[in-house]
Amino acid sequence: MNAQAVYIHIPFCHEICHYCDFAKMYYHEEIADSYLESLDKEIGMYIKNTRAIVRTIYIGGGTPTSLNEKQLERLFQIISSYFNINEIEEYTIEANPGEFQEGHVQLMAQYGVNRVSLGVQVLDNDYLTELNRIHSVEDVDRSVSMLQSYGLNNISMDFIYALPNQSLEHFQSTLKQALSYDLPHYSSYALQIEPKTVFYMRYQKGKLSKPKEEEEAKMFHALIDLMAAHGLNHYEISNFSKPGYESKHNLTYWDNVPYYAFGAGAHGYLNGERYVNLRPVNHYEDQIKQGVKPVLHSEEVPLKEQVEEEMFLGLRRQSGVSDHLFKEKYGFSMFDLYNKEIDYLQQQGWINQFDQTISLTREGMLFGNDVFASFLIDDDVWNKKFPIDSLS
Repeated sequence: MNAQAVYIHIPFCHEICHYCDFAKMYYHEEIADSYLESLDKEIGMYIKNTRAIVRTIYIGGGTPTSLNEKQLERLFQIISSYFNINEIEEYTIEANPGEFQEGHVQLMAQYGVNRVSLGVQVLDNDYLTELNRIHSVEDVDRSVSMLQSYGLNNISMDFIYALPNQSLEHFQSTLKQALSYDLPHYSSYALQIEPKTVFYMRYQKGKLSKPKEEEEAKMFHALIDLMAAHGLNHYEISNFSKPGYESKHNLTYWDNVPYYAFGAGAHGYLNGERYVNLRPVNHYEDQIKQGVKPVLHSEEVPLKEQVEEEMFLGLRRQSGVSDHLFKEKYGFSMFDLYNKEIDYLQQQGWINQFDQTISLTREGMLFGNDVFASFLIDDDVWNKKFPIDSLS
């Protein structure tokens, strides 16, 4: 295994946000205790006898900071027992403002966490209530100050835009407030109304509406312009950072390279296979009690799909897809396969081409799904260009 990154999922939350469709459940102390022991056993099924060396670790959720201090320390101890923390370049934990206490932060610093991703979402108390977030704007202030007082200065803030009834001016106000913290990293995503969420049920009943596409596009342009005006590099469609503060862990995903994933509902990529774990916590734990990896589904990623994913994921980055690196990885040029598609997308004004590298334009980012669909390969076309025998 040549995985250089680890994702660990903590599915517990004190409240369930109205827009969230991630693997999650309400926090219960005894269930969380049991879950951590199952997590310990699962990691042990992959990491044998020695502490593995990886570049990045990311603890996500759910809400990792929903754990009490004793449980958070147990989590850090489990991770330290399997991975050489001294070799970690980036060690991230997601945290909800106002939810963690000073003891949580002390543990983060003690066990080597060096990056914190704060789920802020919006800087408006009324909207936070509408989203069913449990923090306030004042909590954001206190949380940032507490982290910085312990030397945890590598902080990212996450935001959602195109919220119900949100105006361009309102989103710009949130961004300006966020930028006043002068943090090294910000992420911002348009609201997606996902099935099995409160927002989805309201939307189906006609009780919730999103801003029109034109307004959402204006918000996206405002996001890019304001970040640029504050010296933040737009290095991925939804991510902005000061130089040197790009998320190394997330770049693992966008570089389409292997990574471990542990926990209920976690998605991983190892040995040419993508896998997803069982999602309900009780099913996840039942499998582990039987001494079996808690994998719901796994499948080998054939070369055709690897190539498609290379294009989808690579184009999310501002640096785009380099034909030189593509050829090093796959043994042929992306232009051999996608020449017509690349020409068409250039004519649409959705991609740029420079020095044998293609990247999305700002307009192309707005039509990302259409762009990515252009790189899906018809089976007949693939087999004609690359006969099966030549791939064995």
